[in-house]
Amino acid sequence: MAANTEKTFKFVVVGGGIAGVTCAEQLASQFPSADVALLTAAPLIKAVCNFKQVSKTLEEFDVEERPSSVLEEKYPNLRVIQSAVKALHAQQHTLQTVDGLEIHYEKLCICSGGRPKLLTQDNPYVLGIRDTDSAQEFQKRLSKAKRIVVVGNGGIALELVYEVEGCEVIWAVKDKAIGNTFFDAGAAQFLIPSLDTDKPERAVTCKRARYTIEGPAATQGLAVGGGGDRQGQRRGLEEPGSALGPDWHEGISLRGAEEVSHRVSVEYQSEVKQIYTHQDFLLSPLASQTPDTGSWPVYAQLTNGKTFGCDFIVSATGVVPNTEPFLHGNSFALAEDSGLKVDDHMMTSEPDIYAAGDVCTAGWEPSHLWQQMRLWTQARQMGWYAGRCMAADVLSETIELDFCFELFSHITKFFNYKVVLLGKFNGQGLGLNQELLVRCTKGHEYVKVVLSGGRMLGAVLIGETDLEETFENLILNQMDLTPYGEELLNPNIDIEDYFD
Repeated sequence: MAANTEKTFKFVVVGGGIAGVTCAEQLASQFPSADVALLTAAPLIKAVCNFKQVSKTLEEFDVEERPSSVLEEKYPNLRVIQSAVKALHAQQHTLQTVDGLEIHYEKLCICSGGRPKLLTQDNPYVLGIRDTDSAQEFQKRLSKAKRIVVVGNGGIALELVYEVEGCEVIWAVKDKAIGNTFFDAGAAQFLIPSLDTDKPERAVTCKRARYTIEGPAATQGLAVGGGGDRQGQRRGLEEPGSALGPDWHEGISLRGAEEVSHRVSVEYQSEVKQIYTHQDFLLSPLASQTPDTGSWPVYAQLTNGKTFGCDFIVSATGVVPNTEPFLHGNSFALAEDSGLKVDDHMMTSEPDIYAAGDVCTAGWEPSHLWQQMRLWTQARQMGWYAGRCMAADVLSETIELDFCFELFSHITKFFNYKVVLLGKFNGQGLGLNQELLVRCTKGHEYVKVVLSGGRMLGAVLIGETDLEETFENLILNQMDLTPYGEELLNPNIDIEDYFD
């Protein structure tokens, strides 16, 4: 093999998303004289900025898309290689890229993320929103649309149906309430009125979501956003960019062709049964059964019996671990959700191979207050911890499971409300052995705590409650709260002072 197609690194990280970049940065800073490589299919990488430790476990940060050169300038020992992985030979400690490069590593961390679960493949009227390019394609199509169907009930679906204006939205959710990944039915009812009211004006933060790449890629007319790659036109969307940031919709206009502001209709307990093109629909019995559907490019028949015509369908039904092409010829242990199973040091079953972020599944016995949810927060934490574990292994040091895995905690924003989730916030795994206390002020706040045996195990805080640090402490120290009963949520008692 020619020398220029073969490279050797002490550490190799695959994936330019938050987990991969965080892991690579951790390794490059801890081993300034070691050669570190970051492989990414896209020309831009995702970086954490404006990081803020809100409390012991709660953290806030922004995600910014940056050229890979920014990383290389910051860490002289870090090389960013823009190429997709073709094959992994775990026993030989080598990777092959689609460009014909053979990379030898001492330690490898796979942070290849997840890929969207699309309702159907290769349908021009079905759009999955995953990376910067697909978000901008959505924006372009939306500007001419009068009605869209959104399918899914996770984070992207929640953000999308709230942000879209000037276009009718039919929202198909398979559950009895919206956002059941994050909320119970009570919290969903608190949020629903926000879909019928005008959104408050807000100042748009000026953030560069895209950069211009100078050189060959620019002259070839390729997309250079999160999903662009040098062979993108030939390979289509096989190598998507890393996932969108938590505030992906800020700074871009999500407006349709109509003058209306908000018009969202929720179809509960319904999924897509069949998708018809305009021509197929006219030839189907549905055309005569549903005469008032109008003339649309595509039609979605739902399992609840209703059929809606629309300009296009948005598939926002979650992601699956992106384990290809690492599995072929190797012996990775996989979890039930098809993620790479990792132990409490983020190690896979293959020697010297670690994994972090959406591609992996925690295989250790978790704390009774933590669960994996494939969120931005966890991608950053796992990437950082995986880097530390790889370093500890090289230095023959022992390392304890990081404190961030002690308590699940997440801060986000839905429907313009601050949302804080702590511990077993939905009573996950508790069965009937739980008691709920709820305080709700319409349009202002929703507070729910989950108790079991008199001890707080979880909480949902929507709005500016200022209770997150107090509740985090109560969950962590497992204090018996039986004597306080419902007074725990009495708005006339300053609970923060009470437990300080």
